[in-house]
Formats: sequence, C-alpha cells, structure tokens
Amino acid sequence: MTKKNTLEGIQFPVTGDGKRSTTAVGKAIIQTALAAAGSEGVQAVAEERDWRHRYPRHLRKLSEVSLRDGETALATARAGLAAAWGRLVFMREGEGVPLAAAMAEPATEAWHTVTVAGEGGGDIRPWGLPYEGDFLQGDKLRRQIDKWEEESIIEPSHGEALRRVLAHPEWFDLSDRTVVLLGAGSEAGPLKWLAGWRANVVALDLPRPGVWEKIVGVVRGGNGRLLAPVSQPVAADAEPESWFDLAGADLLTQTPEIGQWLSTLDADLDMAAIAYLDGERHMRVSVAMDAIMSKVSETKPASSLMYMATPTDVFAVHEETARMAMAHYESRHVLRKAAALPLQGVSGGRLLQPHVTELITSANGKKYGLVDCLVIEQGPNYALAKRLQQWRAVVARAEGQRVSLNVAPSTTTQSVIKNRALKAGFDGASMYGVEVFAPETTNALMAAMWVHDLRYDGGASNPETVLDHPLELLMEGANHGGLWRAGYLPRTALPLAAVVGFVKGSLGG
Repeated sequence: MTKKNTLEGIQFPVTGDGKRSTTAVGKAIIQTALAAAGSEGVQAVAEERDWRHRYPRHLRKLSEVSLRDGETALATARAGLAAAWGRLVFMREGEGVPLAAAMAEPATEAWHTVTVAGEGGGDIRPWGLPYEGDFLQGDKLRRQIDKWEEESIIEPSHGEALRRVLAHPEWFDLSDRTVVLLGAGSEAGPLKWLAGWRANVVALDLPRPGVWEKIVGVVRGGNGRLLAPVSQPVAADAEPESWFDLAGADLLTQTPEIGQWLSTLDADLDMAAIAYLDGERHMRVSVAMDAIMSKVSETKPASSLMYMATPTDVFAVHEETARMAMAHYESRHVLRKAAALPLQGVSGGRLLQPHVTELITSANGKKYGLVDCLVIEQGPNYALAKRLQQWRAVVARAEGQRVSLNVAPSTTTQSVIKNRALKAGFDGASMYGVEVFAPETTNALMAAMWVHDLRYDGGASNPETVLDHPLELLMEGANHGGLWRAGYLPRTALPLAAVVGFVKGSLGG
C-alpha cells in the first residue's frame, strides 16, 4: 500500500478515542459468532484484557461450540461474516460507508481487459514435486506420499487426492477453466503451474510495473492465457512492456471496482483468495477478497471458490486424527518423558502440554477432536482473517457452491522467515515430527489439490457430496506438516524447537 492509500478503502472503524482498534473489532466479531450459538463464551471475550496473547482460547471455544451440530456451525459462520462486513468500513475521499453499500456502488470508471498468450508450446506440463533438491514424479512421488502418510505429515485424504491426480493426467488440461488469482504474484500461489496447464488466468495484483513484468514473464513461458485489468484501452497487438504501468488494481482500495470488472468477464470463474499482507492489513485484505468473491458469486453463481488454509489454526478433526495425537503423546520415549518433567515444572506447566485430551460427540453421533495449532506470534488479526475464509467456505458450500479449501503446510515464505522467532521454531520443528515445506513444494502440492477439487466430483469440494458435518470440509485434504497429529500442543513445544533452530542457524545447519 502506498502512503496516500492508508486511509482509503477497507478500514477498521474509528472508535470514540479517535483510534482504529483492531482488538475491539476482533473481539466484537468473535462475540457475535459465539452469540449465534448461544455460548457463554461471549462474556469471556468481553472480559478478556489480554486479547493479543489470550485470543487462542476464545477461537478454540468458537470451534468447540461449532462442532455441536451442523446448524450451529453455519449459524456462527454466517454471524461472524455479517459482523465483519458490518464492523469494517469502506473509505473513499475521507468518507466512510458500510462495505455492502460500497460494493453496490462501484465508481463509474471501468477497467479494460488486456490478454497475453503463452509462448511455451501446447503440451501440458506434467505435474511433479520439487522436493529437497529433486523433482519427484511417478513411483518416486507415490513413495514420498506414502512416507508422509506413514509419518503423520499429511491426512490420508490428502494422499488419496494426490494419488488420484497422478492417475488422471488429463485433469491438468485447464483450457476450459477461467481461474482468478486474487494476489497473483503471491509467493505461495499456483501461477507458474497454471501457466503450464493451458489455464485462462485472470490476475489481480498491485498496480506496480515490476509485479506485472514478473507475472507476464511467467505466463509467456507457459501455454496459458493471461487476462489483466488496465486503466486505459490497449491495442491488441501492443507489447506487454508498453502497458505495465497501466495494469493492476488494489484489492483494498478498489474492491467494488474489482468485483464489477470480474462480473463482466464472459465465463464462470474459479476464484482463489491467496493475497497476503502483514499485520492488520491481512484482516482487511481477507475482507476485501470476501467482498469481491461474494459479488461475483451473486452474478455468476456457478463460479467456485478456493482457499489455502493455514495449519496454524484451530480445527475440528476426525476421531482417528485426534486419537493419533493422543497416542503420540502417550507413546513418547521414556527419556523424553523424563526430560519433559523439569521443563514443565520450571515453566509452570506452560511447556510440552498434551495436544488433544478429549473427544467431542456431535449431534450427528460422530466423535471429533479439536487440534489447536495457533502460534501466538502470528497474532489475532491473522487468525481472524483465516477464520473468515473458513466461515465463507462452509457457508458457500452449504448454499450450493463448489469450494476448494485445503490446509497447506507451514512454508518458508519470506513472510515467515523474516520473523526470527517463527523461523527458528520452524527450523527446529522436526524434533517434534513436524515438517516445514519450501515454497516451491507447497506451490506444486496446492496447485494439484485445486485441480483435484475442480475435477473430482466425489470429493468434499462438491456441494452434492454429503458431509456429516459442515466442518468436515476443513478436515479433508489437509497437509498440516504433522501439526495436527503432534503429541504436544504445538505452541508449548515451539519455544524449545526455536532454541534448537537458533542453534542450527548459528552453526549454519
């Protein structure tokens, strides 16, 4: 965001003291969602004085009450989304209006559309996995998938989906799909793969020439087709370099106009919410993407939604996953148990706590567990931004849309490794059976999972597939890197993993 835009677009509202409080808004949204379930947790949120450090217990409570039954899960999701839309405002030229009103009245100026065709030949790029300096395909890739499953790095449904796409290479011809990347230049995004699978890629990213030079370069190297917004008409035969300074849009400040432009495109759209911003801006950009996708879904109801969830969140999980986490805690080596006792004593019981301690019986008769992988350092705004995406996913699916939501593994993106404590924790995470992935590996995995969810009608993404609970959408296809099935509550082990990570870093390991 440029300085002149700091008070434009989607913003947190001004409170009585003249400040914009993200805490007040975050607490209000969670309270509203809890109230929809009739939960006593509403008062606990109101009385919470250390939201920055104690928000995990309230998000956990929300996940717990949402497991009660399917209607409660949908009620909390709808209430939370409505609260987010109602609390944040859209600022334009110093005037704030409700987000819904802003989305209904975009500015009159419209973008023009420019296209770029790939020059890389017609063959579909074979899917494979860049992994630890190798490129895995065929049987070698299948063995790695088996290994991850055996080591509890991925859920079985994730492995099944990857094996399924390996068995159907024809699925990767995406010439019949028009995919929208909200945040096309995202480090964790699938642009490179889509460009080699003949996809029609609608790219949204900031109006910065350098960003568009990179995006166009990727598309030109493949066989797909790029569609991008430009502020002025461009000749069909114009070289892309001539319009780089005209391309792009700001998700935060041009939200209504983006929704309008996408609605004019002549195709149903598969929309991916993959933009990331630091701090409270991530909450705002998540609301922006939600507003855009909702607008397009109204005009193009056959369009689909795609999200990449973070494993560092609270999730309801299948009974088998929860029992595995319990078993991992109980089966610790005797020496590790002995070593944990003094650490737990010195820390007042804060370190090395058990991850899953009970099962919850839902109204459908099934038992589920709750895994809590929230990392305090990522903050409440990040957690709430990701919860908004979960809410929209379950609501949209319940209303008949295809929704691809898969948990992506913790990844060493720039946004992660610039946080020294978080980087050190991930560097040492292997001591607790957790694997952290390189960006190129995550990109390939999640691109394949999106293709799977678009093509496979028997999966959870298809609203016609019967689920026993709406939250089962979030349980399927997860690559959590081992966090869900870890024996220790992750944030009570992360400080020790960070010590190991710092040592490894200082030794160059």
